[in-house]
Amino acid sequence: MSGFPGHPDDITDDWWGAVLGRVPERWRWEPIGTGQVGDSVRFTLDFGDGAGPQTLAGKFAAADPTSRGTAAMLGLYAKEVRFYRDLAPQLPVRTPAALFAEIADDGASFCLLFEDCAPARGGNQIAGCTLADARAAIVQAAALHAPSWHNRAMLDLDWLQSDPAAAAQIKALYPQAQGIFRERYAGVLKPEYMALCEALAEHTAATDRASEAINLVHGDFRLDNLLFDIKGGAEPIAVLDWQTLTIGNGLTDIGYFLGCGIGDGLRRAHEAELLDLYCAEMTARGVPMNRDMIWRDYVVGALHGVSTAVFSAAFVVRTERGDANFLSMARGACALCLEHGSLDLMQKG
Repeated sequence: MSGFPGHPDDITDDWWGAVLGRVPERWRWEPIGTGQVGDSVRFTLDFGDGAGPQTLAGKFAAADPTSRGTAAMLGLYAKEVRFYRDLAPQLPVRTPAALFAEIADDGASFCLLFEDCAPARGGNQIAGCTLADARAAIVQAAALHAPSWHNRAMLDLDWLQSDPAAAAQIKALYPQAQGIFRERYAGVLKPEYMALCEALAEHTAATDRASEAINLVHGDFRLDNLLFDIKGGAEPIAVLDWQTLTIGNGLTDIGYFLGCGIGDGLRRAHEAELLDLYCAEMTARGVPMNRDMIWRDYVVGALHGVSTAVFSAAFVVRTERGDANFLSMARGACALCLEHGSLDLMQKG
């Protein structure tokens, strides 16, 4: 197709016909989800065939210019579109099936059209989750990590390679992000947590870290990017929001999820069990692991939750829920990192 709609209101009958092979007699859309760098919607389509309305999900660039600019700068939209085009069909991780995936040449506008996994229960970063939810998520993490483990056919894709200019820009902006984070949250985040954020910012600004190339990493593997009991409970889970997909060490996703994802109480009570489950799933998928083997990478990986909370809070549109979300992430990640000495382990190399 020569073009695509950059917003639901831009959709035409011709576009529906080209994508679906038929044109709905009536259709409407409504916002869904709480994404901060992309806007998700649900389409309700009536084809006038007596079968009743059908629903699909769509995703577009954020309407907010700050969030959209940050996403385009970091290449987030391009990664998500390419993931659904190139990688999702090859992986056993459960994602919504994509019917359409296109992006503009400048990376600032895109359109994704998916199957609708509703009725489903959206993960809620602030409310936390059950142990069953956490277990389902860990299984999906292994379904992403194991098939891509040292898989050059996946890891060598040109669009997945790191951009030195973008990495340098993030490093340069990180002190500014920490300054904004400090100004906003110093009065509500525990002093020891803010001190860890400050120490990580100093380390980040002064250190060039070589990226690992072990497997695919989701990069934002937390509750708000998961759907549970999808299709009315027919399936346990689906993983969303692939804008931060990268190459690295999959334990980053695990440290991130157990730290800023599930709530500190659940993590403390079931950390060992969930790590053992991950090792068992990876082993069953052909990548033998045990808890001793993964411990350091898991603990260091949890720092990604701290840096993501800091950077995202500074450079996406500010909302009341966003503040609660970033504080939840920072509290859980900092608690894990302080308990296990994450920053010391990272600095020792």
